Amino acid sequence: MCGRYVMARAVGDLVAEAEAEADANLELRQSWNVAPTSDVPVVLERVIDGAAVRQVHVARWGLVPGWARDISVGVRAFNARSETLLEKPTFRAAVLARRCAVPMEGYYEWQAGPGGIRRPYFVHRADGRLHWFAGLYEWWADPALAAGDPNRWLLSASVLTLASPEPDSADPVLRRLGELHGRMPLPLSGEDLDAWIAPGTLGAAEALERLSGAVGNAHAAAGAWMIEPASPAVGNVRHDGPWLLDAEEHRGAETGDVLF
Repeated sequence: MCGRYVMARAVGDLVAEAEAEADANLELRQSWNVAPTSDVPVVLERVIDGAAVRQVHVARWGLVPGWARDISVGVRAFNARSETLLEKPTFRAAVLARRCAVPMEGYYEWQAGPGGIRRPYFVHRADGRLHWFAGLYEWWADPALAAGDPNRWLLSASVLTLASPEPDSADPVLRRLGELHGRMPLPLSGEDLDAWIAPGTLGAAEALERLSGAVGNAHAAAGAWMIEPASPAVGNVRHDGPWLLDAEEHRGAETGDVLF
């Protein structure tokens, strides 16, 4: 599951780590509490003059398919289950033709503790580098705006998830992930990243093959992650700042707006 995350990299650092070009209008706000419907960076590839060009764009978190009447569909589509992508009308077209990666410094997960109180944990790479999670993107045209209006087109995205490792895993990190939640975002690296975001329309079988490759490597990648307590204040979208990564900050704060 992924419903809150951290993305506070400077634009230049993000573009360099993605080995990509920045969209001409790229503007990103640092955030330690990114929530669905926020503007988030995505990395995708487009064919320009016959060559694949990797780019960083800003998208609305919550995928809005082209057939949607309005953007409210995206509120429920910030995550997409990797097992059922081709079965869901919201994601079916995107998995065949519009695949991307969603960069994060880490994401939050909640777990009930003593007394049933839910506590947040920050899941991140031990080496401090960005996660690249599998995603989908779509372009949606606002029917209320004229065809030539530059604000007519909305870019939106969703993060793919898969089943977490079993809670009885022998690996302590994987076991902890399984204890936290039954779902986790799908990490990409190396050839899996290159294959997933490569431009072009795929058939269903080829799309599933690329997806299965990433899924098969996901738990091994997750073994290099770290899981640390975070401030309970992260449960409120009005709170933002690096102090959210400190479990002692605002201990006992209200945890309203929790999405898990």
